[in-house]
Amino acid sequence: MNKLIIDAAKDKIFLMIINTNNYHMSFENSKNNYEKLTLLINECLKMKDLDINKINQIYVNRGPGSFAGIRNSLSIVKAFHVTNKIDYYCFSFRDFVGENGVKYENIPELCKKFKVKKNLINPIYLS
Repeated sequence: MNKLIIDAAKDKIFLMIINTNNYHMSFENSKNNYEKLTLLINECLKMKDLDINKINQIYVNRGPGSFAGIRNSLSIVKAFHVTNKIDYYCFSFRDFVGENGVKYENIPELCKKFKVKKNLINPIYLS
C-alpha cells in the first residue's frame, strides 16, 4: 500500500511517500511552489516510479500554519479524491496530544489511533 503525506503548512513544503522504502522531499515554501504543488507531487512520485493512481491514501496537514499552503494542499487533495477516488485524512499535529516526537512516517498509524476521520476537511489557519 502506497501512502502520500503532504505538509505545506510549515516553512517548507514536505512530501513523503510511505511504502516498503519511505521517500521524502522538501521544497522552499514560496508562492511559486504553491502554484505548482501538483507538479512537485508528481516529481516526488516519479522519483519512486509511481503515479497518483498508485497512491492508496493521502495524509495532509490541515494546520495550523500558512493559509496559502493549507488552502492549496487541501484543494489538491480534494481533487485527487474526486478524480481518482483516493481516500484522504486531514491531520493536525495537535490531534496527537500526548505523543512525543511525532514523525511523518508514523502519521498513518497515529490517525488510526486518534480516530482522525476519513475524507473530512477542517483547516486550522494562523491569523
